[in-house]
Amino acid sequence: MELVIALGMNGIVWGLIIALIALGLSIIFGLLDIINIAHGDFFMVGTVLAWFVFDTTGNYWLAFAIVPILGFAIGAVIEYTVIQPIKNAAALSIVATFGLSIILQESVRATFGATPARLTAPIEETVPLFGLEYEVYRLFAALLSIAAIGCFFLFLHRTKLGTWMRAVRFDPETATAMGIPARRVYMVTFAIGFAMASLGGVVAGPITTVDFQAGVDILPFCFMAVIIGGLGNLEGTVAAAVMLAFFEGVMASFVDPTLARIGSLCLMSAVLLVRPHGIFSGSTR
Repeated sequence: MELVIALGMNGIVWGLIIALIALGLSIIFGLLDIINIAHGDFFMVGTVLAWFVFDTTGNYWLAFAIVPILGFAIGAVIEYTVIQPIKNAAALSIVATFGLSIILQESVRATFGATPARLTAPIEETVPLFGLEYEVYRLFAALLSIAAIGCFFLFLHRTKLGTWMRAVRFDPETATAMGIPARRVYMVTFAIGFAMASLGGVVAGPITTVDFQAGVDILPFCFMAVIIGGLGNLEGTVAAAVMLAFFEGVMASFVDPTLARIGSLCLMSAVLLVRPHGIFSGSTR
């Protein structure tokens, strides 16, 4: 029973981190119509940069401030050089972002090596929780993910730039006619998506392995969360990510993790058979 509780709690924590990453994927798809095959590698870049900051400075907390800023800057450059020329071409976006994924992976491998690394959590204490000695850092990771997700929604609904993003997403022609700089909105949106994924990488760094292929396993999970949550529904993406991760965590206490992932895919298929547009269909306005 303790194993089920521990894996279930780990699933919720991991689901909140995945929700943070998947939100970035969802806004890129919802606003730019880009099927971003490289999004898992944005997460991977975040974990590697966090490891590099810690290895260089010895202070992991700096990574929480530095890496999202670097991610935003890298995302802006990628949007300008790779995404902008193929805007409104979904087929080309798959090819371009697949190539971007390979470039990011091979660049990290060539720069930092192919040997996986482990990061020590900046908080090593444990606390009694539901009869278990649970890691404080995992609780911190969950709270930080919740705070980041909450800040994103506040930004989306309470700032002028967030209003511009929602307007361009709803009706780009009218938004442009009203003077909203759609070109700038597209760049900022992609950059925010990269920053959110890289922040997820920083949060997950001490929990997972730092590896140039770390994004390969993250990407399908993010897509599952976006699809089950309803394409374009940001709140649905968050709910679906937590639900899927909790489901996998509990299943992993009874079966092999590979079978648990197969179970998640079966759950997604069952949901789509009943609700083809996802559980929470409809775009966030």
